[in-house]
Amino acid sequence: MALEVSKLLQAIKPSATMAMAAAAKEVKATGVTVYDLSLGEPDFDTPAHIQKAAIEAMQSGKTHYTVPTGIPELKKAIVDKYKKFYGLDYDITQVVVSNGAKHALTNAFVATLNPGDEVILPAPFWVSYEALIELTGAKPIIVETKQENDFCLTAEELKAAITPKTKMLLLCSPSNPTGSMYSPEQLGEIADIVIEHDLGVVADEIYEHLVFPGNEFASFPTVRDGLLDRTILVGGVSKTYAMTGWRIGWTICRADIAKKIGSLQSQQTSNPCSISQYATIAALEGPQDCVAEMLTEFTKRKAYVQERIDAIEGLTCAEMGGAFYAYMNIKPFIGKTIGGVVIDNDETFCLQLLAQKQVSLVMGSAFGTEGFARASFATSMENLEAAFDRIAEFVGEAK
Repeated sequence: MALEVSKLLQAIKPSATMAMAAAAKEVKATGVTVYDLSLGEPDFDTPAHIQKAAIEAMQSGKTHYTVPTGIPELKKAIVDKYKKFYGLDYDITQVVVSNGAKHALTNAFVATLNPGDEVILPAPFWVSYEALIELTGAKPIIVETKQENDFCLTAEELKAAITPKTKMLLLCSPSNPTGSMYSPEQLGEIADIVIEHDLGVVADEIYEHLVFPGNEFASFPTVRDGLLDRTILVGGVSKTYAMTGWRIGWTICRADIAKKIGSLQSQQTSNPCSISQYATIAALEGPQDCVAEMLTEFTKRKAYVQERIDAIEGLTCAEMGGAFYAYMNIKPFIGKTIGGVVIDNDETFCLQLLAQKQVSLVMGSAFGTEGFARASFATSMENLEAAFDRIAEFVGEAK
């Protein structure tokens, strides 16, 4: 046959979060109300001053191609942000603005990995990490973390996973899907191993400003000297400013790597959306009270979700330090029968919860750990109340 699907793509699975959202939409299309806790997308509108900046950009003719790696004004705003919040000194030549953080991650892996390289990937992990690494021909080395450690990789677990082929460690804090966070001390212990074994690190910090009171966020390059040159920071505005659809993310790394990422991006996609870039400048340089307001609401929802989980016999979750996810342990219900159906794994649990009670979660197996289900509380309190009422009913019927 002249055309065949490549071997790399044959192994790629669709995003499970998108698949569960699609399944929820199918149920909704029948006229049934669905309580969708599957997507990690803030339910707030993009703040008005950011929208205004986009309109002004359009009206002033800023609708043409830009530099493939992003306009200098935006790169400067990004550099200034990291100086202001973390004391990190970057140059704009180290910044590449991309079409969302997922694109930025893809660029980072393609630019630094070769076939046969190994990347240590703590599980649970965001659904796309594994596939994006595999697309380069590199191999994800999955290290399953423990709920009692709030799903944080320990220095001992990291050291045990390192082989002569290990090239990189991937970290995400606060975490999708668990909401857990590494303390500065934990990151420091991991950094010591990284430096000792001369590893690179991709630090996905997309949830950096969605941190609940009582928790401390540390950007990875700040915890030890010598990390700047071996770290690729990935960030963006999707979660912090409710700008998921605007598709702006970025990498910050060594200038030589950034230059190659820029060349790659120029061939792939050209520039990120010009209008979104100007809106992002307004997001980074404008008033930040909108971020505080959204975090306050997420904090209320987190407390409510934790209270509901604690009240449902058999359900537990790790400490949620940031983001907007609860990663629920549903193992006590595996093997039970609910509504006449044997719950043989977490996928069946989630599909039956949707079918029987019209609540949409994402199965833990999609994140690399069987026996869990992720609930996003990036939705209204009214939806959360109804959803957890139904979750309680569902597991209460287990026999």
